[in-house]
Amino acid sequence: MSDPHMADRTPAARFDQEGGVGPGGAGSSAGTSREAVAPQSAPQPPNGQGGSDGAAPGKRKPMLVLLGIAIVASAAAYSAYYLTVARFHESTDDAYVSGNLVQLTPQVTGTVVAVNADDTQIVKVGDPVVTLDAADARVALGNAEAVLGQTVRQVSSLYVNNDFYAASVAERQADLARANDDLHRRTAITETGAVSAEDVAHARDAVETAQAALDAARQQSQSNHALTDRTSIADHPNVQAAASKVRDAYLSYARNTLPAPVTGYVARRSVQVGQRVAPGTPLMAIVPLDGVWVDANFKEGQLKHMRIGQPVIMTADVYGSSVKYHGKVVGFSAGTGSAFSILPPQNATGNWIKIVQRLPARIQLDPAELEAHPLRIGLSMQVDVEVRDDSGRELAAATNTAYHTAVFDQYGAQADAEIAKIIAQNQLPGNTVASGSATKVGATQAVAVKRS
Repeated sequence: MSDPHMADRTPAARFDQEGGVGPGGAGSSAGTSREAVAPQSAPQPPNGQGGSDGAAPGKRKPMLVLLGIAIVASAAAYSAYYLTVARFHESTDDAYVSGNLVQLTPQVTGTVVAVNADDTQIVKVGDPVVTLDAADARVALGNAEAVLGQTVRQVSSLYVNNDFYAASVAERQADLARANDDLHRRTAITETGAVSAEDVAHARDAVETAQAALDAARQQSQSNHALTDRTSIADHPNVQAAASKVRDAYLSYARNTLPAPVTGYVARRSVQVGQRVAPGTPLMAIVPLDGVWVDANFKEGQLKHMRIGQPVIMTADVYGSSVKYHGKVVGFSAGTGSAFSILPPQNATGNWIKIVQRLPARIQLDPAELEAHPLRIGLSMQVDVEVRDDSGRELAAATNTAYHTAVFDQYGAQADAEIAKIIAQNQLPGNTVASGSATKVGATQAVAVKRS
């Protein structure tokens, strides 16, 4: 009869209790030996790790200590670098090369007959870049020169008439003196009866006639002196009016040749041979690359210690970091870029979002470095400004930069030389009466009249 407690036991437990032989052929003694050996085996580590890694927690602690020391040292080094160097520098990569674009435009209407330069080519100041057809202007200049020559000859005759009228006055004075002498002689012998009263009356009429002729000659002389006194032939108003027309015609003729106002490289050429151009038409642009600068756009928070005159170190993307440019801050824009944009922001509207603004700062480059490594307009730059010394000015002084060219001054000098040549060719030899001599002639005549 079976034991009711045996039914609640597992087959293995019943087997061990009964001392039977297991499927492997071992008896109860084998089971007992397994129970005795099992407690002597080492416990298995969790997660399948071997017993050789038991020393890892001991090595991890020094490594963490070293890592903490490295972090603290790095933070201390960066703090020292920031306090001594970094906080005195403001940098930006929002910087670009800028320069002057000198537009070449005609001053007169004409047809293009020659274009002597093309894009990427360099032109020197004063070089004839574009030439217009000057046939009409040449004809107008010839007419103006002829009018000037005729005017000079007419004015020269006025100065010659001064001597003529002076001689006429002297002649009339002699006639008056002779008539007075005749009248005095006849009056003296009237009582003797040798001269009739009629002869005396005729002598008295002759005196009056001579006096009237003298007065007329004096008026003519004064009228002619009014046209010539206190001036010379070259300074006479009539000559100056004709000379102004010659100067205007000469300038119109000379302006058919368009010189380069500055030395630089040709860009954006749009003019073509045979094109009919009007005054102000853009023909091309000339870029003087020896006078470019850098416009660096700094954020509002970077401008607190930035001043005019602070040193700047720059690198260009086109040359890389191996080429460094040195310059200085020469000024700041009067407004931010958004304020001068075509469509400025309307910050007074309800939909407003604060945007950090940027202010352009102009940086002057070293001419020697610029000559060694030329820059083109629009290239990107990396800019680093040292703001350690912030005792300078925030706004530029009263002095202003002036751009000028003298290539057009020669037109006026050439016109004056042409006018002087025409005057010299058309005035009479020796007839260069100046204001002093004309005044002297008038004074001499006044003395002669007073004596009469």
